[in-house]
Amino acid sequence: MNINTVRLGLAAAAAMNIGGVLVFSRALSNSVINEFDPVVMSNFGLLMIMVWGLAYLGAATIKANITWLAGAFTLEKLVYVVVWVKWIASNSLSAVYDADLFAGIFYTIYGLNDFVFMLFFFFVFKSQWAKKD
Repeated sequence: MNINTVRLGLAAAAAMNIGGVLVFSRALSNSVINEFDPVVMSNFGLLMIMVWGLAYLGAATIKANITWLAGAFTLEKLVYVVVWVKWIASNSLSAVYDADLFAGIFYTIYGLNDFVFMLFFFFVFKSQWAKKD
């Protein structure tokens, strides 16, 4: 995978994690997000999502091989996708939308967003792993 594509993808992942959390949580003041998943989406959990965004941003500046870092990012996104699928299966999005539009949008898209970036990180991992041969 082209290094510029990797850097752009990492920057996009960082922007989604940091910007998405800040926008949809209204700078961590939207308590509806916390109420519907108080463990994963507590303000601490949202802050940690932004920290992962900073890690992606830092990785975008690395000029060397990031095989294992991309692998770790793949697993991190997989965890969030699994959590989201389980959440979607046992909760009502309409109840979230009734409580707050931004929280509804957040819960609608965060797992899909994480799935897309999980695939991206996996392809980065796979392409850089292949270069070792």
